Amino acid sequence: MRLLGTLTPDLREQLGKGLFARVAGPDGPRNRARIHGTPGPRWFGPERPIRTVHGDASMFIGGLSALLFQSLHPLAMAAVAAHSGYRGDPWGRLQRTSTFLAMTTYGTAEDAQEACDRVRAVHERVRGTTVEGEPYHAADPHLLGWVHVAETDSFLRAHQRYGAHPLSEDACDGYVADTARVAAALGVVDPPTDRAELTRRLNAYRSELRATAQSRAAARFLLLEPPVPLAVRLPYGVLAANAVSLLPSWAARELRLPRLPVVDEVCVRPLGGLITSVVRWAMAPSRPAPSPPSE
Repeated sequence: MRLLGTLTPDLREQLGKGLFARVAGPDGPRNRARIHGTPGPRWFGPERPIRTVHGDASMFIGGLSALLFQSLHPLAMAAVAAHSGYRGDPWGRLQRTSTFLAMTTYGTAEDAQEACDRVRAVHERVRGTTVEGEPYHAADPHLLGWVHVAETDSFLRAHQRYGAHPLSEDACDGYVADTARVAAALGVVDPPTDRAELTRRLNAYRSELRATAQSRAAARFLLLEPPVPLAVRLPYGVLAANAVSLLPSWAARELRLPRLPVVDEVCVRPLGGLITSVVRWAMAPSRPAPSPPSE
């Protein structure tokens, strides 16, 4: 964008470093060096769609939208509310998630498997009962399946709307197939491997999904009470509005989130594209050199 080209390199570097520090945490530089610098086979080669999607700034919107969407399964939301510490340590949770995504997308096959094994060990310990008395277990394959399809759908739709290089139809199927590799390592049984099957799985969960007091409280926290400095509340608000815009209409209604189609088209989406472009521009200098090829 021409406007971005008029800004100083120092400002670009400062903004990029600040964003990276927030998303990757204090161990970010060390993790990045390990992920991209360790030789060995990878689950995904440089040409794979998962690298295109997970390396784009559209993930900022897709990630927020995924959290809102995932919260509509009462058992998943109960587990998050009781065990994730998202209110007490939201940045830590974001940093752990971003590190996991980077490790499984770009890291060696050995490191990717170890990252999945660690998550599975955590899930195995997460058990409880909802306020209605229904038991949940984070390692339940059916529950894991919901978290996976909601996340995959959100990331892909965000990329297709805001990504620098939207995928072709075949590449969209390739992305779903790539994420299935990670999902299977996390314990998801028979994850979808193309977009049509992803849609069918999402529809199959529909009867189980509803907003609860916990999910609406999480939405308020993410959208209205974010743990961000006042100086960045406005751009965060744009990202949040676009995360809501990305949700299926019925999901936004369940969470009692306002959706005005005309406002979405005229204001929300164009601003979302602008903010995503700024984030992409700022973080580009911080991207490492390409990782060793897959073997």
